[in-house]
Amino acid sequence: MDYHYLREHALHALLLSDPKQKADYVKHMVHNGPFLVGADVVLTESPAIPGRPSKPDIVPPQQVKQRSLHNVTGRATLLHALAHIEFNAINLALDIIWRYADMPDAFYGDWLCVAYEEVLHFELLNQRLKAMGYSYGDFPAHDGLWDMAERTKDDLVARLALVPRTLEARGLDACPVVRAKLAQAGDEEAAAILDIILRDEVGHVALGNKWYRWLCDQKDLDAILIYPDLATEYRAPRLRGPFNIPARQAAGFLPEELAYLQKQAN
Repeated sequence: MDYHYLREHALHALLLSDPKQKADYVKHMVHNGPFLVGADVVLTESPAIPGRPSKPDIVPPQQVKQRSLHNVTGRATLLHALAHIEFNAINLALDIIWRYADMPDAFYGDWLCVAYEEVLHFELLNQRLKAMGYSYGDFPAHDGLWDMAERTKDDLVARLALVPRTLEARGLDACPVVRAKLAQAGDEEAAAILDIILRDEVGHVALGNKWYRWLCDQKDLDAILIYPDLATEYRAPRLRGPFNIPARQAAGFLPEELAYLQKQAN
């Protein structure tokens, strides 16, 4: 397999189950470009997508316990949840590269950059967990992000609308709150990691907005008008405030979209 066929290698990385191997492979891809996007990728069998380790145990969201951040175990539980989100985000970026054909080359390059930054976030969180005596896989986790990816896998418009622009954009709202709690608990190292994640996630959500609107234009769809229908059809969660309006504006949300968001939260 020619290394420079990006979409084939994105699928290979997606199927890797070991987090370190997956992270190393993504970094290797980034450092060994440039790439040809490649033709359609055909699966000759039905592998488990995404590849993931045997731990953490995946449970319903209500079974993921919240604990006090004023002890090491409580903070480790929170950081583990964030690490799982970042691990899923690596897989989401790889999945969008291999799954959807006939997009501009820049689309695939953009999401490879996202995968790389999600790798860096995952590694920072896992390093902090190890410094606290834990590691990724030590606590149960839920799979809300990947569940939405599964629901939207046959519709790239819906995927862009509801994964980066909806579920991942929730991180823009949550990051400052979580950062403040970690700092208040005295964990400045973890708080600094949240600063990096928020900075990068603004760019990731902005890419979701960019390519959602581009694809809507190509299909002669009104990006603003169709969003509520997509949210209903694919059972997107109703978002609750408070919202990080400056971060959402920096990520390219339009005034009409922010007004809709506020209305839905009331």
